Amino acid sequence: MSTPPSELPPPPAPGPAHTPTQIAGQQAAPSTTVPHVPMAGGYAPATGKTNSLAIVSLVCGIGSFFAHVIPGFGGFTVALIAVVTGYMARKQIRETGEQGMGMATAGMVIGIVHLVLLGLIILVAFVVIFVLGIALFGVSVHH
Repeated sequence: MSTPPSELPPPPAPGPAHTPTQIAGQQAAPSTTVPHVPMAGGYAPATGKTNSLAIVSLVCGIGSFFAHVIPGFGGFTVALIAVVTGYMARKQIRETGEQGMGMATAGMVIGIVHLVLLGLIILVAFVVIFVLGIALFGVSVHH
């Protein structure tokens, strides 16, 4: 239970007769001042939460190499999802200060590497098809 304010004793009157007791080494005012340094603008401390899109990007980047067995969906689509979600996650992480920048970057890089490898495989396949076509069917420039 608390005492109602009407029953509390009055505060001591300020004045020279009533000065607080000071212990040796204790000072009424600080001898040095601490400079005030404002916090850097736009910085949000890490919250400990990992960005969901960063996780999606990394999982899709790794899974894109195994997704070629899925008809109609395939590794190309999953690698593209990894790149797009990685880009979106990195933007969100810069704005919110969440965790997961490394996962988003890794997902993007893995997705880009996969897309480049797919492009090279398709290019090599076209070259092989045309070279074999010319060799097998005897098509030449001179008739």
